[in-house]
Amino acid sequence: MKKQKSWSGRFAKAANKLSEEFNASIGFDVRLFAHDIRGSIAHATVLCDAGIITKQESKKIITGLKKVESQLARGIFTPGAECEDIHMAVESRLAELIGALAGKLHTGRSRNDQVALDIRLYLRDEIKSILSALNKFKGALLTLAEANIDVIMPGYTHLQRAQPVLLAHHLLAYYEMFCRDTSRLTDCLARFDEMPLGAGALAGSPYKLDRKLAARLLGFSRVTANSMDSVSDRDFAIEFLSAASVMVLHFSRLSEELVLWSSQEFAFVEIAEEFSTGSSIMPQKKNHDIAELTRGKTGRVYGNLMSLLTLMKGLPLAYNKDMQEDKEPLFDTVDTLRAILDVYAPMMESLRFNGATTLTATKKGFLNATDAADYLVNKGLPFREAHRVVGRVVRLCIDKGVDLEGLTMKEWRVFSPLFGVDIKEAISIEKSLKSRRIAGGTAPGNVLKALKKAKKELALEAKKVVL
Repeated sequence: MKKQKSWSGRFAKAANKLSEEFNASIGFDVRLFAHDIRGSIAHATVLCDAGIITKQESKKIITGLKKVESQLARGIFTPGAECEDIHMAVESRLAELIGALAGKLHTGRSRNDQVALDIRLYLRDEIKSILSALNKFKGALLTLAEANIDVIMPGYTHLQRAQPVLLAHHLLAYYEMFCRDTSRLTDCLARFDEMPLGAGALAGSPYKLDRKLAARLLGFSRVTANSMDSVSDRDFAIEFLSAASVMVLHFSRLSEELVLWSSQEFAFVEIAEEFSTGSSIMPQKKNHDIAELTRGKTGRVYGNLMSLLTLMKGLPLAYNKDMQEDKEPLFDTVDTLRAILDVYAPMMESLRFNGATTLTATKKGFLNATDAADYLVNKGLPFREAHRVVGRVVRLCIDKGVDLEGLTMKEWRVFSPLFGVDIKEAISIEKSLKSRRIAGGTAPGNVLKALKKAKKELALEAKKVVL
């Protein structure tokens, strides 16, 4: 016999099968079962506290809910479209286990505030898990920087060789980006630390339910302030998707550099075979698909953000069924982020940089031209004039097919009498690096301090993430 819907009393006809399937969200929101049951256990406790159900009834309901959770976790109970969503699936199964008493559990709540709670509980757990994985990845980044602390490479602007930098300095630039990602996710957590249960369908509950008790039981610091906002707010999900989009942007930039650096044209880095694939037709190929897929998945996460922004932009208060479409973009983004983080940490640990190749690249392309201009500035020449002088020096080198180091002192002095024999030392790569001692610069001493500071801060940050 087909089960009746919880709302079927007003209807004379049963739901059309196609309509039932179209309306159902159980196919994807089943992953919320543990959070839904956790919220229901807290609600049963609050109902008991308010005298709406007895202690014995509360105990029986909670025992039943835990059994439903176990059955869902072990696959003993697999709800279908007839259950509509995870909330009705849990309630329906609970009724099969404990009878009519299950019907009392929904007193004082609606599926509207129930789903608002479930998503918050789910996303809170997932963000903490993501933060933990992000810290692990950041640790791998720092380990890689420390292992290559003496490697010198070209710094680029416009993808043209610009100035010498330490590879560790380059890697620490990404570390700073991912630190901001940590900050954004942490802020996101703090902002949606509100408990919506008790908002009902939209107007609140007529029962004397202790919302603060529910908040304490569920680990929230406060309750939501407005019942209509409580059930219709998805800002927290949009904020998470926004933070996730920025994070994958950073991964995409890093991926692009790994793809470039590992090409034969650059040959700066070798990615381990365990994180590479081959070609079905070209036997010699070694493709770095992890980096490429990460770059590609960035668009997917952006799409999820746009999906939810578009979904919410025209909805009047309060809850609308459109909002059922919030979960799949959210779930997909969580899964994508976790997959990237899980594979990227060990892949970074597998990287092997070719310091000889990066140093050779640094010595070509006049990366020390700015140092020659700075030399003239220190001799009293205005920078704009120094820039023009060195530009003409570079032009001569190009015509002669030599680097700056290949010029004679006589040739240097043709362009300015301020050039002395110490110009050779001034334009050396080592001198160039050491001169960048300004805060945030690539001088070796700076980079060592930055690395030490980052390791200390990461150790402290890891302690804050409590799963």
